[in-house]
Amino acid sequence: MKLKRIDTLLVYAQWRNWVFVKLTADTGLVGWGEATIEGKEKTVEAAIHELGRYLIGQDPTEIERHWHHMYRMQWWNAGPVICSALSGVEHAMWDLLGKQLNTPVYRLLGGLVRDERVRVYANGWYWGADSPEEFARRALHTVQRGFTALKFDPFASGYLSLTRREADIAVERVKAVREAVGEQVQLLMEFHGRLDAASAIEVCRRLEKYDPFFIEEPTPPENLEALAKVAGALPLRFATGERLYTRNDYRRLFPLQAADFIQPDLCHVGGIGECKKIAAFAETWYVSVAPHNPNGPVGTAASCHVVSTIPNFVFLELLVEDVPWRDEVVTPAWKPVDGYLTIPDRPGLGLDVNEEVALEHPYQPVDLPSGYSANWSSGYKHQMSASK
Repeated sequence: MKLKRIDTLLVYAQWRNWVFVKLTADTGLVGWGEATIEGKEKTVEAAIHELGRYLIGQDPTEIERHWHHMYRMQWWNAGPVICSALSGVEHAMWDLLGKQLNTPVYRLLGGLVRDERVRVYANGWYWGADSPEEFARRALHTVQRGFTALKFDPFASGYLSLTRREADIAVERVKAVREAVGEQVQLLMEFHGRLDAASAIEVCRRLEKYDPFFIEEPTPPENLEALAKVAGALPLRFATGERLYTRNDYRRLFPLQAADFIQPDLCHVGGIGECKKIAAFAETWYVSVAPHNPNGPVGTAASCHVVSTIPNFVFLELLVEDVPWRDEVVTPAWKPVDGYLTIPDRPGLGLDVNEEVALEHPYQPVDLPSGYSANWSSGYKHQMSASK
């Protein structure tokens, strides 16, 4: 098998554009991957084609060799854009290999460690909500749909520190959600890297009585020592990793013992193989894996295949409020049932992109609000309104 061409498909999905990668082999087989990176879709698209020049004419199933060449040919440190481009191309190579061998990707990764179901936690359910009562109403509705873990950002604003009122708003929202859903539902608190260590410790102490399953990215990800300071001061579990790229970034994290959960994003971390390596590394530190995944359906499929083979996997992120045509973009559609996604027993990643539907939603530029100074849910609501 030789790679004949590389194509990209940008699909506008309200607050971001999905970036799909299509590899076509000389045998006629097609492999799909995803490299969605919010706000930088055109940049990563260019990087995909620049990396792809090397692959044309080569056997795309020699994944490990090609990954190392494309990663190491980046003399100027492979940051988020290059790693995202590399991830999307790598997904598609695995998809081609599975289709060539007529077997699902998870079998090529060592097989299932549980069953074909992947537990997911719900995110996006609160976007656009404001009052504690509305947070509570939406949380209860999401639980009634079968989800047993909910993630949300309770903050209205804040950069490095919070006013007393800003902290009060966050606490009121968390309290309302906990009272609405009861004690058995796991609540995951997303801070979006908003605070300095002292402010994070202060607000986490106020949230502790509502039993958060974990606190995600309380401090900016560039300074892992700040996260370690927070984790060392509190009897809570912490998560980070959506903005760490490849095993080299995680090598800095683990010795600090700052995180109980890591959140590699399959569209940014370097792909399927790199996530497997990071998960194995994490296992030696007794750290669990809960991948970040606000991505499109191809990235979700890639995530499901890899986590189904990881013994220290906990659950996978899933947006439960997304564009209404999400399930029409791929065949077959993957829909959660009682808080689980089921991996189909089909070759490769188990899906194909419906290009006709995708082309009905062409690229549009998106400017996201700052994760520090603006309410993410308000920013999402604004993007939704602007698109109507």
